[in-house]
Amino acid sequence: MGERPTSNRATDFDVLIVGAGISGIGMAAHMREKAPDHSFAIVERRENLGGTWDLFRYPGIRSDSDMHTLGFDFEPWKHEKSIADGPSILEYLDRIVDERDIRRHIRFGHKVISADWRGADARWHVTLETDDGERKMLTANWLYLGSGYYDYDEPYDPGFDFGDFSGQVIHPQFWPKDLDYAGKNVVVIGSGATAVTIVPSMADKAAQVTMLQRTPTWMFSRPAKDGLANFLRKILPEKLAYRITRFKNIKLQDIGFKRARNKPEKVKQFLHKKINKIMGEDFDLTPFTPPYDPWDQRLCLVPDDDLFEAIKSGKAEVVTGHIKAFEKGGVRLTDDTFLPADIVVTATGLKLAVAGKIQLSQEGQPVDLADRFYYKGCMFSNLPNLAVVFGYLNASWTLRADINSDYVCRVLNEMKAKDADVAVPVLPENHSLEEDDIFDFSSGYIQRSKHIMPKNAVNYPWRLNQEYVLDRKRMSTDPVDDGILSLRRKGANARGAEEELEAAE
Repeated sequence: MGERPTSNRATDFDVLIVGAGISGIGMAAHMREKAPDHSFAIVERRENLGGTWDLFRYPGIRSDSDMHTLGFDFEPWKHEKSIADGPSILEYLDRIVDERDIRRHIRFGHKVISADWRGADARWHVTLETDDGERKMLTANWLYLGSGYYDYDEPYDPGFDFGDFSGQVIHPQFWPKDLDYAGKNVVVIGSGATAVTIVPSMADKAAQVTMLQRTPTWMFSRPAKDGLANFLRKILPEKLAYRITRFKNIKLQDIGFKRARNKPEKVKQFLHKKINKIMGEDFDLTPFTPPYDPWDQRLCLVPDDDLFEAIKSGKAEVVTGHIKAFEKGGVRLTDDTFLPADIVVTATGLKLAVAGKIQLSQEGQPVDLADRFYYKGCMFSNLPNLAVVFGYLNASWTLRADINSDYVCRVLNEMKAKDADVAVPVLPENHSLEEDDIFDFSSGYIQRSKHIMPKNAVNYPWRLNQEYVLDRKRMSTDPVDDGILSLRRKGANARGAEEELEAAE
């Protein structure tokens, strides 16, 4: 078996970053700037960087957050469109890894299978598998999981029986390279961000595209270009213009989310008004009126009214109903409506996965993260030297990636200063933490996955908090050595650290 070119490199690192998407690249860039005397490697199972943005290749693939907050705090977004397409996002990430000399630290085609923490040498012993099936071992003092939040291998399967359907069935996660849909009837099943992106993108070539939804989704229409951002970039230095736009968008996200929680009826009226503005006052809003309040699930972004323009042109339609059967030429609904289809796209959602499905263990004992509490939305109770990124439900993913990266760099530097090689958030067995359901979102993918999610307490720091502005302040200014995070040398008595904590309480 031929050796991979990476196999003769050093196999021990200060930090092993899993995943070369937004989270992993962000951590590497933060380390370059804030913890430059620590070694790192990024392992990526795919052959390209980008994670989600490399995996999904369906028509129109774009962000559903604005790029002034989905972009990093250290790298201005330079394109005039703030709702960006997939290729532009990949270009942004490529520029970052090249300008910061990160690319040579990435090992592509390396999938992490398992990781075992061993206290004797304060190392994660990590087993990887290469594309040709070869197994390798790496060791690292820290494990930083930027492996995203969903299962790359399999999407959510709602259990459709395609029976006599003779056309093509496609899931957006596995889009075929050269799909010819010109002049064909397409039924897109789903009403989330993916469906809302695919429908107008396919409508230009397809004969007819039907979005088939069981339940409507709240839609928020906005321009793809941020007028203020583009104006500021002309008159101010790039970094300052980016900072101002980022601040504005974070503030607007926060205000919008809180307003939806406090005054849902007002927000419903506002969203409907925007649809009426483009579709006309007599437009039937039933397909855009969900039975839940805005932000009980994520709002669906419609940039430049593209979905509504496609409906207006007669090339796209939205149908609400339940599937009775897949028949030879299309889809039969329970009310006996027949939707002709040559192609069915099942945009029915993702299947969540925690920690990239890596088998974690501690001294050989399996670790189930569903038994652990989050610590500062970044680490886990009684699990040393491991950090993770799980983005915000109510804001951009990268906002959390940035503050977690920055925080772990602070911890690394503090460990170096104190000559410590173990950092563990200590939670005594007899704790009295009250659990909280932070996932009060009714979205199917969240509800289906609650049983695998780590625990959250009502009070900070034992939770994955959902208030970015507050989290950012705490993560950057609260002392690292807060009486909970125990910093110590390898071999130091772990029980001793817990007893010290209990004595301090």
